[in-house]
Amino acid sequence: MMYQGGVARFDPKTEKFQIWQLPPERLKDDSQLNMVTNQAHVDGKLWVNDAGPSTLLRLDLATGKFEEFDPFSILPGGRQGYSIYDVRADSQNNVYVTDFQKNYVVKVDAKTGKFTAYQTGTPFSRNRRGRIDDQDRFWFAEYRGNKIAMLDTREERIQEWPLPTKFTQPYDVIWDKNGQLWTGGMTSDRVVRLDPKSGEAVEYPLPRDTNMRRMFVDNSTTPPTFWVGSNHGASIVRVEPLD
Repeated sequence: MMYQGGVARFDPKTEKFQIWQLPPERLKDDSQLNMVTNQAHVDGKLWVNDAGPSTLLRLDLATGKFEEFDPFSILPGGRQGYSIYDVRADSQNNVYVTDFQKNYVVKVDAKTGKFTAYQTGTPFSRNRRGRIDDQDRFWFAEYRGNKIAMLDTREERIQEWPLPTKFTQPYDVIWDKNGQLWTGGMTSDRVVRLDPKSGEAVEYPLPRDTNMRRMFVDNSTTPPTFWVGSNHGASIVRVEPLD
């Protein structure tokens, strides 16, 4: 609930909402709660970022208490000049945040609260949306770096794959059942399917101006089908590969 300073949960069985509001002493004029994680079943807590001060909050669903974390405080120069873009939790409810201003990913350990920073090999990569797979690998898009990347959270290393067309400016990345990675350009209007093993990519030029953001794969089809919304076209795009 971005501008209401809260987090909501909808129960489809009872068709009722439960709302957790920031306490009055924490609620600020610029409070904007954005990204909510989905691993609360691990320890009863979920993570959400406050885009106003660009800090991280952890909500205890049982007590309604919010804890605040400042993961960018460990980065060079302090927290100034960085901003949280996406928030993702692994199977242990450790949380990873992408930094949009430069080229960092920061982990917050769910048990100890320790911060660990990881840096992409591309300066000012401007990391945007990401997802964590069933191996706890964090995949994310490097918007300015024109690459997609993966943080292996177990080996603690980042691997990058460049996109074939300059200024594609990827926003998101998703994988299919065959292990292929899919992304799309906010400016190039090209859907990209990339093989992470070989680095080879196939591009699908779209027929109109789109500005792609969140991307999805339907693995029930053979081969998998790619779906994305067209911001500029007020439409939904489906890409059906032939191979």
